[in-house]
Amino acid sequence: MDLASRYKGVVGLVFGDNPSSNEDSYIQRLLDRISNGTLPDDRRTAIVELQSVVAESNAAQLAFGASGFPVVVGILKDQRDDVEMVRGALETLLGALTPIDHARAQKTEVHAALLNSDLLSREAENITLLLSLLEEEDFYVRYYTLQILTALLMNSQNRLQEAILTTPRGITRLMDMLMDREVIRNEALLLLTHLTREAEEIQKIVVFEGAFEKIFSIIKEEGGSDGDVVVQDCLELLKNLLRNSSSNQILLRETMGFEPIISVLKLRGITYKFTQQKTVNLLCALETINMLIMGGAVTDPGKDSNKLANRTVLVQKKLLDHLLMLGVESQWSPVAVRCMTFKCIGDLVDGHPKNRDILASKVLGEDRQAEPALNSILRIILQTSSIQEFVAADYVFKSFCEKNREGQAMLASTLIPQPHPTTRDPLEDDVNMSFGSMLLRGICSGETDGDLETCCRAASILSHVLKDNIQCKEKALKIVLESHVPSMGTPEPLFQRIVRYLAVASSMKSKDNSKSYIQQIILKLLVTWTVDCPAAVQCFLDSRNHLTYLLDLVANPSATVCIRGLASILLGECVIYNKSNENGKDAFAVVDAVSQKMGLTTYFSKFEEMQSSFIFSSSSERPREDHHKPLTRTATPSEAEIEDVDVAGAMDKGSEDHPMLTSLFDPSFTGLVKSLEGSIRERIVDVYSRPKSEVAVVPADLEQRSGENEKDYINRLKAFIAKQCSEIQNLLARNAALAEDVASSGRSEQSQGSEQRASTVMDKVQMDSIKRELQETSQRLETIKTEKAMIESEASEYKSIAAKLESDLKGLSDAYNSLEQANYRLEKEVRSLKGGEGPMEIPDVEAIKEEVRKEAQKESEDELNDLLVCLGQEESKVEKLTAKLVELGVDVDKLLEDIGDVSEAQGESEEDDDDDQ
Repeated sequence: MDLASRYKGVVGLVFGDNPSSNEDSYIQRLLDRISNGTLPDDRRTAIVELQSVVAESNAAQLAFGASGFPVVVGILKDQRDDVEMVRGALETLLGALTPIDHARAQKTEVHAALLNSDLLSREAENITLLLSLLEEEDFYVRYYTLQILTALLMNSQNRLQEAILTTPRGITRLMDMLMDREVIRNEALLLLTHLTREAEEIQKIVVFEGAFEKIFSIIKEEGGSDGDVVVQDCLELLKNLLRNSSSNQILLRETMGFEPIISVLKLRGITYKFTQQKTVNLLCALETINMLIMGGAVTDPGKDSNKLANRTVLVQKKLLDHLLMLGVESQWSPVAVRCMTFKCIGDLVDGHPKNRDILASKVLGEDRQAEPALNSILRIILQTSSIQEFVAADYVFKSFCEKNREGQAMLASTLIPQPHPTTRDPLEDDVNMSFGSMLLRGICSGETDGDLETCCRAASILSHVLKDNIQCKEKALKIVLESHVPSMGTPEPLFQRIVRYLAVASSMKSKDNSKSYIQQIILKLLVTWTVDCPAAVQCFLDSRNHLTYLLDLVANPSATVCIRGLASILLGECVIYNKSNENGKDAFAVVDAVSQKMGLTTYFSKFEEMQSSFIFSSSSERPREDHHKPLTRTATPSEAEIEDVDVAGAMDKGSEDHPMLTSLFDPSFTGLVKSLEGSIRERIVDVYSRPKSEVAVVPADLEQRSGENEKDYINRLKAFIAKQCSEIQNLLARNAALAEDVASSGRSEQSQGSEQRASTVMDKVQMDSIKRELQETSQRLETIKTEKAMIESEASEYKSIAAKLESDLKGLSDAYNSLEQANYRLEKEVRSLKGGEGPMEIPDVEAIKEEVRKEAQKESEDELNDLLVCLGQEESKVEKLTAKLVELGVDVDKLLEDIGDVSEAQGESEEDDDDDQ
């Protein structure tokens, strides 16, 4: 009675201590008849009535749970010989554990089935009792027991799993049921499927009990993919055993092999007859194969080696042939099956060079209709009406080209333009057309009908062919396409044709949101093509209209966040990969155009907006293997849901962009965009803060030219310094504007992450600006010091010239004094001659003296005039040099005092030398 007391306690907490209802009393009377009845028929009648009442009323289930469990469990323990009573007891338990239809039950009612399941599963011996009933010979006893265990598992999963693990031979008894009659086998399949979904220990025991052999035996018996829902249950159980378990995958590979699961993909009978159940069975088989391809749990240390071995063995067992037949050659296959097939093909060749080579060598069709498998897949991409199928087939080329330079080169070598087709359909089934020619024709197909759908799909494939392969990029740049009407247009490079299609796509004001991904895919191609390819940047900038259009696209408020962000990335690539020195096409011109059009704050904000958009945020969050919800019997989609992808969910999240882009913009592309964003920020800040110099600083220009006089030389130096000062001021102004711009951007950010990013950029800009200013100021200081030394040298030369002139003037003065002394001596001799004895003829001394004096005075005046002229010229130069020194901040008076001190010291040393002599 402990069981009943517990249940009464639970019911009391839920409903209180209200008096029993009529149903409660009726249930009690039935239980009393079952427990205390003396007539077997009366007891059997009571158990049948009890089973009927409990199955139809939520209140009756509550009343039975309050006191009925001990009675029923007692029957199962003590009355095994009475098969009818055991059957009735099991049916009653099943009814008590089965939820009443919610349409008939009131919303305020408590689910009695959940309470009953919780109470029954609390006692582990109850589960042991039920498992022991599986060994009974009666068919219905085993059948109802399996249904009860399934109901308990749905409502109390953890308790039932623990109880089964602790029961001796518990799982063995369940596995034996797979060899029982069909109905019991199917119930056992359902129970094992739910039981193994997340229980790793139970999975290992089930595999040890021979689950693989029994599963494939049932699948073969049911007719493979043409079988009913039992095949789906078997495949679901197989997925549970293989999911995230490398050890179970290895066991399957090394014992039975992969042939049994591959055989499920074989199309039997009428190949165009695909029922909904057959479609679901094929999808389940493809999901199972994809688990083997992926190799186990991400955290499993042996996942990579197991994955490589699985892929190698699967291809050896001709899996690729079956996949190509199912997804490419079978035109009646449902879209969902073809999509899952393409995913398996992509995963099969991803990172496996040998499998890539095998895929590249596959040829489909026979005789004249034979063509390479890759060509057939490309044709499906260009012609299918299903977006889901395009995305899945695109994944095949992504996996094939990823880090496969040889494969990319092989595909790029076929990029040869063909003449425009004369038929209406430019993509008619011409099996002789090469891969590249078909791709180029697909790119140009929108030229005639104005529909760029096919063009953007071909652009997506071309982006995979060119990714991270500079040789393929340069080869594609050399492709020149003829105009659709040669007489009305000139040939143009493929790159510029794609840019023109981008402009055409942006000008199409279509209200059909189903094609809102064309611009994004074309931009993805241009971004991928331009990475590490200066030639592509040069080709883009060859037309000034391209840069103008791209600036308008970035600033266009009607464009989506993703379009503006990708256009900003492409614009930034024109800066970081720009090697041109031509005015108007170099990096400085692009940065100036961005600054003038919108400012760097607005430009950088496009990056944050793009990274926070649904397309990029969901790409970074979703795991690579998570593509769709797994198929189960309880989650089997309708036929309409199988056929194509439902995009409403993503659109409801407020995304302006098509949800299909979340598949095409995989983590590798979004990671590339993220890395480019950082490089673009750094490079644009560097270019903007260090504009192209208008004055070339050449050391030779600082030297005096031959034949150039001092005045012209000094004027040229002044002009040079003035230009340098002007550039320094301009640089400081740009740095200040940039710092203020980034600072205001940081203040306007709403999210904490954006604020931190803006603050980091601002600090980096300020530090870089300060470092550059210090470096440039140091360089200018060194230049000024050099100029000062040169000017001081010139001043010293002019001083020596002035000293020489002064010495010459002193010599003239000494000569004049000598003449005066000679004249005085002559006068004295004349006077002495006048006082002599005899008369004699005395010359006119005064006249001679006057004549000599005039000649000496004339010579002195001529020399003095020359000296004064020289002194005047030198004085003018000294004044100009003095003014120049004042401009440069040199203290002229102190400089002259130092020079005077040196001169006095030299004069005193000369006098001392004279005294010594």
